[in-house]
Amino acid sequence: MTQYMILIYEDEASYENASPELLGEVMQAHNDFSAQVEQHGAKIVGGEALQPTGTATSLRAGSDVTDGPFVETKEALGGFYVIDAPDLDTALAVAKLCPARFGGVEVRPVMTFD
Repeated sequence: MTQYMILIYEDEASYENASPELLGEVMQAHNDFSAQVEQHGAKIVGGEALQPTGTATSLRAGSDVTDGPFVETKEALGGFYVIDAPDLDTALAVAKLCPARFGGVEVRPVMTFD
């Protein structure tokens, strides 16, 4: 099996004043997603939600350290899953199920070193 990261990019502003009901719906969607992954022949091996970009500290080559993300974008990395899947087609099928109500997801194979 190969590991793939499903990177979740969403508009953070959509969550700033989110109601408890909306947050509950989002959490339920992620619980439903997790329950469906193995039906596609894949397995979640890790994943986390991330704090908002305002809490980020960025480092550039050399010694520059800045608060916040590198660029201003509408959609920011908000969380990720790492899955084991037999192939890219399976990883894409799983990623299509991944909740990203206010954005989208990116699928990338994890690099392996022998």
